[in-house]
Amino acid sequence: MALNSFLIALALVVLVQGASFGQDERVRYDNYSVYKVKFETSEQRSLLKKLVEDREKFRLWQEAQDELHLMISPSAFDELETVIRKTNSSAKLFISNVQELIDLEEEANIKATRDGSFGWTKYNSLAEIYAWLDEILVAYPVITESFILGQSYEGRTIRGIKISYKSNNPGVFIESNIHAREWVTSATATWLINEFLTSTDEFVRDLAQNHDWYIVPVLNVDGFAYSHEKDRMWRKTRQPSDISSCVGVDPNRNYDSHWMENDGASSDPCAEDYGGPNPFSEPEVQALADFVSSNKEKINVLLAFHSYSQLLLSPYGHTKEEFPPNFDDMMEVAKAYGDAVESLPYGTVYRYGSSAGILYPASGSTIDWAYNEQGVEISYTIEFRDTGRYGFILPPVHIIPNAEEALVGIVALLDKCEELGYLELK
Repeated sequence: MALNSFLIALALVVLVQGASFGQDERVRYDNYSVYKVKFETSEQRSLLKKLVEDREKFRLWQEAQDELHLMISPSAFDELETVIRKTNSSAKLFISNVQELIDLEEEANIKATRDGSFGWTKYNSLAEIYAWLDEILVAYPVITESFILGQSYEGRTIRGIKISYKSNNPGVFIESNIHAREWVTSATATWLINEFLTSTDEFVRDLAQNHDWYIVPVLNVDGFAYSHEKDRMWRKTRQPSDISSCVGVDPNRNYDSHWMENDGASSDPCAEDYGGPNPFSEPEVQALADFVSSNKEKINVLLAFHSYSQLLLSPYGHTKEEFPPNFDDMMEVAKAYGDAVESLPYGTVYRYGSSAGILYPASGSTIDWAYNEQGVEISYTIEFRDTGRYGFILPPVHIIPNAEEALVGIVALLDKCEELGYLELK
């Protein structure tokens, strides 16, 4: 986008009121817009990232090696204009009004809720997900088993479900919705649970019956509830800070594995990627770590569901200068996932690489902790749809296509893992 056109677009939104909320109202993002800002140097990146220190005006949605996705308030025109000129960066608008997408999502959810059934044409609340899990456990008492990771800061139960058709299966652990606003992750996790139990497809039956599945549909239960009830764009946990009025920690920067190394997390409690006052400060993170640690001999593969960007990310997150000893194998496995997804009629393309290599340093993440500290040699972050058209506010019509892609990708991923010897019983 030419700079003048970019500035004109910004001028149009600066005339209207931005986010607003009251004590008992939902946060609104009227005329907040999202831009892809391209840069070439680390100096440009640093100047651009300083913008998000003012959280009322700027939010970082996504970061890659050469671009940032920035949500900006209508009042942020002058600052952004100055930095764009100063850094000689380029910017492209891809969401003109965030609240408009939120409203459309809400309308679709309300419409799909009218028949009262649980399904995948809408995004379900935590209460709806848990009620559905209870129904599943009653309907399939021999195959399924409930497990509880622990309690959140606000006292919510963090639940999971184990699906096991027979003994001596390799284990697959799925973590979902560690970031509150990434609703398509829990929707995909619950769809997979349903498929593993009800599908008559030969490949799905083989997948379901020859692996033990440990699935946590929502890990960040407090943040997830808050994103449904108060702020659709909330990312972090909900534990208050002792040193700031800001609330919450990025739970995917809170694991005790290279915590806070190489600028892979922020020390600012107001930042979206705040790593916390210390590793495992968040009870949700500690609960998952305790469960995985207690069951690591049963877990061959760990998958952490995220959105968005269409990526398969392996360790390491804390550095791009080093790679895991089995990195070549992990890239073979990732390629199998990506090729399988792209072969579907949707034609969705996934890129793959190490977290730090393809994106940016991210220390203290689930997958690095599982790989480095628990010996889970196949650990991936899977960033689901899309690449920015909707970002975190992916319309519900995408839930099933995204879940189908995840299913086909996981089939291929596990086939390649078996071929390479990673599914042998520990």
